[in-house]
Amino acid sequence: MDERYVTSRRAVLLGAAAVLTGCSSSSGDKTPVAPTPASGTATSTAGAPTASTTPTLPAVAAWAPSPNDVQPQVKQRAVTLVEALGAWPAGGSGIAAARTRIAALGYSPALADQAGPLLSDAAQAVLEVVDAQYGGILDGGASVLVVCRRWTRAADGGVTADGTTVDVRLSRATPDWLVTSLHPADPGPPAATPDAQAARILADSRITLPPAAAADLRAGTIHTSVLTALETLAAAHTIDVSILRSGHPIDVFGTTRPSDHPLGRAVDVWRVDGRPIVDPNTPRALVESFMREGADAGSYNVGGPYQLSGAAFFSDATHHDHVHLGFRT
Repeated sequence: MDERYVTSRRAVLLGAAAVLTGCSSSSGDKTPVAPTPASGTATSTAGAPTASTTPTLPAVAAWAPSPNDVQPQVKQRAVTLVEALGAWPAGGSGIAAARTRIAALGYSPALADQAGPLLSDAAQAVLEVVDAQYGGILDGGASVLVVCRRWTRAADGGVTADGTTVDVRLSRATPDWLVTSLHPADPGPPAATPDAQAARILADSRITLPPAAAADLRAGTIHTSVLTALETLAAAHTIDVSILRSGHPIDVFGTTRPSDHPLGRAVDVWRVDGRPIVDPNTPRALVESFMREGADAGSYNVGGPYQLSGAAFFSDATHHDHVHLGFRT
């Protein structure tokens, strides 16, 4: 995100265990996946499951905030809601069941009406939260971008992978921050003519893209400057992208200034060379070097956890957990 915020005060770090649940997107990846055969079931000599194999959904790791997060309880509040909306046990699909699930956790059941692609008629679903980063954190409000992958099982047993990014808006309240609205990603349909550079990035093993970001590339809505910078940076690093265009606030959070993200002119990176930006054990030299390399790759607006010298660089509480690279064209 390209916003420059006044750093909000840090809250006492709270430990939180994420509930193991699921998330989806009608506009993200929808790739059929081969389910893991149930323990003890037989497979054919060709390796395909036999008719007696019961499809299973993958086990996913629970998400929890980093001890280095700014106000980690705010992120946990957003993630718990997305998990509760986007995942359910057998028989738990539908908006009525979603309302019941989130009401039991202390959220307004009306938020289920804004869940959009988080809901589906699949028989069962599980979620993996890839990352939860700030789209903005101010004294009285926050935007948490919950990036997730989902696996659903249909009534016939078929397993499908998809996912989305949800902009969760919150306001300060007591005892917990209050979720006020949900804004799921809407990447749009794939372009009629695939872009060759975007296709290279989608196939590049050194660049990891979550479902909504991958869908942005397929839709052809990301500027060449961003694509070229990603390829340049990937020549020296492995890169985990959190946000490209969809799922990000339209305006710089807390202002009326347009963000570069919805214009397809920015990328947020949450992990470099396998090291999360927010992790206190990630070498500062690695993050600072990556920020400088981003500026060398053409970014005019480089945000991150450290203030570097130069007009292109900025730092604030929002960018404590990722590196933002914005481009003019």
